[in-house]
Amino acid sequence: MRHRVLVAALAAALGGCTAMRPIALPEVAAPAAFKEAAPPWVAAAPAAPPAWDRWWQACGDAELDALQQRLLANSPDLAAALARYGEAQAVTRALRAAESPALTGALNAQRDRQAELRPLRVLGPASPNLYDSATLGVDLEYELDVWGRVSASVAGGVAGERASAADLAAARLALQAQLADTWLALRGLDQQAQLLRDTEAAYAKALALVVRRHGAGIASGLDLERAQGQLDEARSQARQLQAQRALLEHGIAALVGANAADFSISPRVTETALPGVPAGLPATLLQRRPDVAAAERRVIAANAAVGVAHAALFPAVTLSAQGGYQSSQFGRFLEAPNLFWALGPNLIGTIFDGGRHRAEEDRARAALDEAAQHYRATALGAFQQVEDQLALLVHDGDALTAEQQVAASAARQVEMATKRYEAGAASYLEVVTAQTTWLQAERSVLDLGTRQRRAWVQLVRALGGGWDGLAQAAAQPASDAKAGG
Repeated sequence: MRHRVLVAALAAALGGCTAMRPIALPEVAAPAAFKEAAPPWVAAAPAAPPAWDRWWQACGDAELDALQQRLLANSPDLAAALARYGEAQAVTRALRAAESPALTGALNAQRDRQAELRPLRVLGPASPNLYDSATLGVDLEYELDVWGRVSASVAGGVAGERASAADLAAARLALQAQLADTWLALRGLDQQAQLLRDTEAAYAKALALVVRRHGAGIASGLDLERAQGQLDEARSQARQLQAQRALLEHGIAALVGANAADFSISPRVTETALPGVPAGLPATLLQRRPDVAAAERRVIAANAAVGVAHAALFPAVTLSAQGGYQSSQFGRFLEAPNLFWALGPNLIGTIFDGGRHRAEEDRARAALDEAAQHYRATALGAFQQVEDQLALLVHDGDALTAEQQVAASAARQVEMATKRYEAGAASYLEVVTAQTTWLQAERSVLDLGTRQRRAWVQLVRALGGGWDGLAQAAAQPASDAKAGG
């Protein structure tokens, strides 16, 4: 009975000393639905990887797809993230090695001379000063995981590896989104450049008209200067767009691992499709955001670190074994009388350290609290990013519709002002004002369309990647984005 009580007390003590407690993630105030949309809400929790990771193909652009493949193959940033993941895998394997015994071997052969007045002479009091020494042995060490230190270390390593895998997925998604975003911005500038070329040609014709009227004494010199100024302003805006486009092209080169001096993208004015966003989809996809997954797994790793720090308060229990051969004569090295061995447990612990281990445990618990709050901040940031991009899709869509009406009205004003000027019923200032309003409206239409497409890319990133059926959604009209979002 005494032995049973002792065993029960020891088991209770060991259970109380184990610091790997179940971890509870901090609660995040999840809304019932997105404010900018109306899908049912599902609480964020890292789940499966993206159902379709080639989401950019929904834009229907083969050149963009080719650049994305170059990014995956050549991006130095992506290669660095992959190397960090490989490092995390190696760390986990090293930690797992502590679960198995460690076996080491040693072979030593040397010629020794001992001091004549050595108190304890090798081979006895009458031993010679010069002698041979040879040792062949193996050591076996195995730590009994009594307090859970080894298992906590392995659990932390596994969680860190999984967090690194999520970091890799997040880096890949971020680079893909950055490439698509930069590409859409560049194509938006191509559209504006074409608009300015057409505008420059129209202004040149208007200038020719004013020159003829000025030569005939009908138009004033002020009208001539205004017409020339309009043309020069359009040319200036076109040159500014060329500079902006060059910077975007250089940025794409860096993303795909190319030298900017040898990289170029031909201008193109084909409009890129704006895929739709099906109702109810965002809340589901937010579950598998890689940064949310990484934050959650780092909470698990921090909890395991608390277990390691707590286990350090207790003695380490190891089993050790040694064996081999020792001899002072090389010729009789591997003989039975020269065999030696040792077997037994070791108990090593700190008696007094001035509170260092307690302080380390407190530090680990504070790091756990920090990781938990970082997870909460990441989840809240995910909600915000989805709301932001949904808002941009919806409200920029409304603004685009209104701006298209403004552009149509401005075009009619230019036509009427030009006719009035030709008839002598208005000054050229009226024409210039109408032309300026029209050009601003047309550029605003193109800019809003580009911003909508870029917001769609950032929404995909905010949701953690693509989804099933996105390729079919590419055929959805841009005006449907508001209804889908």
